[in-house]
Amino acid sequence: MDLDAFLDLLTPRGRKALDEAVELGGSDPVKAATRLRKTYDSALTSAALTQAGLRERAVAKFGDDARVMYFTPHGLEQSTRAEVAKHRARRLTAAVRGAARVADACCGIGGDALELARAGHHVDAVELDPLTAAVARANAEALGVGERVRVRVGDAAEVAPEEYDALFADPARRTARGRTFDPQAYSPPWPVVMDLVGRARMSCLKVAPGIPYEYIPEAAEAEWVSYKGEVKEAALWTPGQAGRRATLLPGGQTLTPTGVRAAVGELGRYVYEPDGAAIRAHLVGEVAEMVGGRLADPMIAYITGDEPVDTPWASRYEVDEALPFSLKRLRAALRAREIGNVTIKKRGSAVDIERLRRDLRLSGDKSGVIILTRIMNHPFVLICLGLPPA
Repeated sequence: MDLDAFLDLLTPRGRKALDEAVELGGSDPVKAATRLRKTYDSALTSAALTQAGLRERAVAKFGDDARVMYFTPHGLEQSTRAEVAKHRARRLTAAVRGAARVADACCGIGGDALELARAGHHVDAVELDPLTAAVARANAEALGVGERVRVRVGDAAEVAPEEYDALFADPARRTARGRTFDPQAYSPPWPVVMDLVGRARMSCLKVAPGIPYEYIPEAAEAEWVSYKGEVKEAALWTPGQAGRRATLLPGGQTLTPTGVRAAVGELGRYVYEPDGAAIRAHLVGEVAEMVGGRLADPMIAYITGDEPVDTPWASRYEVDEALPFSLKRLRAALRAREIGNVTIKKRGSAVDIERLRRDLRLSGDKSGVIILTRIMNHPFVLICLGLPPA
């Protein structure tokens, strides 16, 4: 889909073609295209069908808003989940104490700009790609915040953050070779991003959750955000209380360092798996304190304890047996328990999970969880009965 085809979608005729494409959702692609081409040219037909498919995929990130929004494939992939964008907009609003003028560098399809505008802010958004900028502009109009979002085509490096109350930046993390985990390969490059952040009164910089710790500025608060148990992204906030934070959505729980360190001790009846946001934020000790637990191995982020404690910060598993790792012994133990459906988790283990699953040759009508890990630097497998906690 090129810019001309997208702009055609925004005309009355294009909107009608898109509505028809949405109604054909789930149909055979060839039949759907053949039907639309009876009324529309091939370029508009292709754009409408592409957009209809993207809208369907986008529901997982944007909910009902996706039904009226517009997307590009890369823009949808990198866009912020609506719940995370709302969380950030709330944090920024609290930081600036009300409505503000916000510069959104590298706005993409506008996911964050939309939530900032819904929170009452006025957003000047910049996007290098003309098609993506047009999509962001269309999304602001579609969701009724066009008066508070101005989108222009431009280079993020040319943004003047000192002229705004706050800066939001979401540098592209995809190159011609695919997704990149190297901040130096971001677009704009890391030095440019750091220059923008350094000139801003306050800033929120969206980064990948696996960002190397050495790239986190000393003066920034690094926040890792988990949505329904999956770490989605990280954000660097400046100025702020330097340090680390983990946040759980949709509940909104947040965790910051207390200075506690987890003790190391024997394996107990229960194993707790901390949420990934807490692990990335180096807050395993804080989670261990919550559950009255300890580490069975000082280098592995599994917590063990003797009592069942409910917490949103960790999944809990009851250990039925702990074995030094041996494929033969593990297979026999699972067969004795008639376990035919197993969830395999691992940390600190080099075992290939899919190969292990094949080698186990399971049969039986019961379910279980096995955890591959190390205990005092020795490979172990923990057999836990029942399904993983919800």
